[in-house]
Amino acid sequence: MARTDTVGVPDGERIEDVDLSEEMQGSFLEYAYSVIYSRALPDARDGLKPVQRRILYQMAEMGLRPDRGHVKSARVTGEVMGKLHPHGDGAIYDALVRMAQDFTMRVPLIDGHGNFGSLDDGPAAARYTEARLAEPSMAMTEGLGEDVVDFVPNYDNQLMQPGVLPAAIPNLLVNGASGIAVGMATNMPPHNLGEVVEAAKHLLQHPDATLEELMEFIPGPDLPSGGTIVGLSGVRDAYASGRGSFRTRAKTSIESLTPRKTGIIVTELPYLVGPERVIEKIKDGVQAKKLAGIADVTDLTDRNHGLRLVIGIKSGFNPSAVLEQLYRHTPLEEGFGINNVALVDGSPRTLGLRDLLDVYVRHRLDVVTRRSRYRLARRRERLHLVEGLLIAILDIDEVIDVIRSSDDADAARGRLQQVFDLSEVQAEYILELRLRRLTKFSRIELESERDALQAEIAALEALLASDASLRHQVAVELSDVAERFGTPRRTLLTEADAPVRGGRKAAADPADLQIADAPCRLLLSTTGRLVRVDLPPQDDSVEQSRAVRAPRRTKHDAVRSSVLASTRASVGALTSAGRVVRFSPVDVPAVPPAAVRLDAGVRAVEYLGLTSAETVVALVEFTTETPLAIGTAQGVVKRVVPGPWPDKPDFPVVSLKAGDHVVGAAPARDDTDLIFVASNAQLLRFPASAVRPQGLPAGGMSGMSLAGGASVIWFGAVAPDADEPIVVTVSSSSSTLAGTDPGRAKLSALAEFPRKGRATQGVRAHAFLKGEDTIALAWVGGAPAHAVGSEGSPRTLPDWLSKRDGSGSPLEAVVASIGSAPRLDA
Repeated sequence: MARTDTVGVPDGERIEDVDLSEEMQGSFLEYAYSVIYSRALPDARDGLKPVQRRILYQMAEMGLRPDRGHVKSARVTGEVMGKLHPHGDGAIYDALVRMAQDFTMRVPLIDGHGNFGSLDDGPAAARYTEARLAEPSMAMTEGLGEDVVDFVPNYDNQLMQPGVLPAAIPNLLVNGASGIAVGMATNMPPHNLGEVVEAAKHLLQHPDATLEELMEFIPGPDLPSGGTIVGLSGVRDAYASGRGSFRTRAKTSIESLTPRKTGIIVTELPYLVGPERVIEKIKDGVQAKKLAGIADVTDLTDRNHGLRLVIGIKSGFNPSAVLEQLYRHTPLEEGFGINNVALVDGSPRTLGLRDLLDVYVRHRLDVVTRRSRYRLARRRERLHLVEGLLIAILDIDEVIDVIRSSDDADAARGRLQQVFDLSEVQAEYILELRLRRLTKFSRIELESERDALQAEIAALEALLASDASLRHQVAVELSDVAERFGTPRRTLLTEADAPVRGGRKAAADPADLQIADAPCRLLLSTTGRLVRVDLPPQDDSVEQSRAVRAPRRTKHDAVRSSVLASTRASVGALTSAGRVVRFSPVDVPAVPPAAVRLDAGVRAVEYLGLTSAETVVALVEFTTETPLAIGTAQGVVKRVVPGPWPDKPDFPVVSLKAGDHVVGAAPARDDTDLIFVASNAQLLRFPASAVRPQGLPAGGMSGMSLAGGASVIWFGAVAPDADEPIVVTVSSSSSTLAGTDPGRAKLSALAEFPRKGRATQGVRAHAFLKGEDTIALAWVGGAPAHAVGSEGSPRTLPDWLSKRDGSGSPLEAVVASIGSAPRLDA
């Protein structure tokens, strides 16, 4: 049994009583110190954490330059862990991966090969990926062999490692940093390399520069993913004090996905936000009824075209309002809190923009100074040897005699120093000289080298003697870095303040996102375009009312058909195939009533999804009680019983015979005249009361009797209260190529054409001249008539009325279609 003392403690052992609170405090401070200085916070000079610095240094030592092949990431991780970084391989590999991700760093420092992850997914294991240094890393490590920074021992004091890298790139501002230490954290956004370099150069030239002057060069962060920073007040706070915040919005555009569907296209997302996260939040918001008006979300992102997220909008919803809700409830708008904490002279400090630039500029000045001193010393040493060699070459025979007559190398060295007045270093160099260097050409080379060395030494001495020269040299090197690695700004900066997220109303009322159901007029142009004109309230001013009644005329101003409706009502489009297609005006492009531009509309065929052989001939108002008159190319007429219309996407309104198609339609009361114009210049006018209204399945009845080979080219209706209705006809030749012969146009008063019975041939409306045999165009309606070309530009018609069987006047240009003026009150 071991002997114990009076307190029962074995010999050789000692127990000390310590205060638990003091022990915990000391241990915690030691741990906190280790985390702060050795792991979590970057150095303000090179912007790197210890693990990042060790990775770059070790890869440089391994020779993994950009012009060499990639090596396994596991090999790099093992080398760094075994020689420099006494922590787990997971932390090392994570740091390596981050430096290779172009969506994380503005200027990646590692050239990765393989799956290095995405914003929504992690990287492959280190054994599956390969890596080498990127070009910017060479600038970060350049000059390590020229005593530009201090080296410190590694964790086991067997190797040396740089305490900081030379960092020719202002890495901390350019790539930012993030880390959580004990009691403090850092979170710094990336910036544009070119802008940071310009600010650093300005600070070099003007050491007393103010923050406002520096912000003229660096207006705000430049994130790798682009996006838009909304509101810069928080950025200014961060640049002044080191702490602040800003909000980033995705880059979006509202586009037509199909003629009848609108979508929000997302091409850039906020920093560190991935598309899958956005899609998940949108789905959650729709299920929780926080988001309304979203039809679907499609991710079309690929490597060739980059990010493309398509968010479909339901019909009737305002895309801009839906987008605001997406900003409010999804990561399409994200905040970034700036906390510029970095190590300065070994202590953590919170730094503003000017402080960050100042620390980096002082570091580069120190690096250039130490490098210049190192190079100056090496060149002086070399010059000393060259001068000694030149002395020996001038009297080489005596040098050889001295060496041959000496007993040993030490004696030869001493005699050379005495005879030729050489230093020990020069004498040793001469003794080691090869005889082949003692030629006439070697002497010329040595003299050239001596002159070059003297010039370099003079330049280095001048550089070290002038602070202005040192600053200029640093500025030149920064400019070179910016030219080699700089890229244009990706992030847009706006002064507008971002809306507050959340707010009192957690979810918007879907009705607030929908387009209001307001009065409108839907117009169909003669060139086949649909456009919506939103009408003003009834109590608007007289001037605005006049603007509605007389809109300014522009191209595409010939109207074929129009109906009064409301924005969210249902309207029909009657096609040449004899069917009505339902649609809502809500998604039809709108134009202001004061300046109706039908060319701003959408092509009706594309909007309704019709085939190329089917065209829209008229618009149908479902709420009217007036029968709809329909005329076909074979002379069939039908009046459709008004309502109730089938609640279907499309339905037939007339049964057509083989080879027949609808040429026109218009509302027709019993006191209205129906008018057919045939290709053989016959016009038939008869009362609508002669056509008994029929149901939808009916095929109509004979409207106009056609001569052999003739067909109906125009059908419509003229109300008894129409203002001065006129008839317009354009003659041509069937033997000429369509669109090449302008033909002859004639305007006549409809009053000159007598009413005839239904199913007759009517009366002649145009006299053909020699070479003419057909009517290419016809139109009947209230004056004035408007003619347009195929592209919608106006064409000139005769400004006088002719007799009903006249031959008309030659046209200056080809007329493609004729219609009425865009009146919004009729």
